[in-house]
Amino acid sequence: MKGNAEVLNHGKNIVLIGFMGVGKTTIGQLVAEKLDWEFIDTDQEIERRHHMSIPAIFEQKGEAYFRKVERELIVDVCTKERQKVLSLGGGAYLQEEVRNACLSHGIVVFLDLSWENWKKRLPSIVHDRPLLKNKTLEEIKQLFEQRKQAYSQYHYRVVTDGLDPETVATRMMELIRGRNAK
Repeated sequence: MKGNAEVLNHGKNIVLIGFMGVGKTTIGQLVAEKLDWEFIDTDQEIERRHHMSIPAIFEQKGEAYFRKVERELIVDVCTKERQKVLSLGGGAYLQEEVRNACLSHGIVVFLDLSWENWKKRLPSIVHDRPLLKNKTLEEIKQLFEQRKQAYSQYHYRVVTDGLDPETVATRMMELIRGRNAK
């Protein structure tokens, strides 16, 4: 664990992964504030650069185009920049090139929320998530489970069930700094 505390001193990026709607952006912002690092939500950055929403990009240019842009952004930030906290879109980490860049050049933290707790968030997030539109709850659960398998490669995992964002951010920092977190 000693090496991980040193990683922070050398400015290795922190990358948050997890299913859409688990709180990566909120928690990432809190961690960035604690470290006084820049926060980048990759979906928001893509929207900013393309002057359109993610749903509009999916609709007008397709998912393949979106995934290409997403991959280029994440690999670029991971390999060329330091002292950033990145919140990845829920599907970004499924791409092997993204996963490899994050694991090699960053500290990957999986925010793990149970299906039962995630399901409670669905009404507030479904409207701006293209992959959730027109899907049954069973289809969404299948996507949730498939993606959870992809999220199995990480440096740290924080179970977020029943925790507020501040507590999750604090636990993350304790893990990364090599302290015992419960």
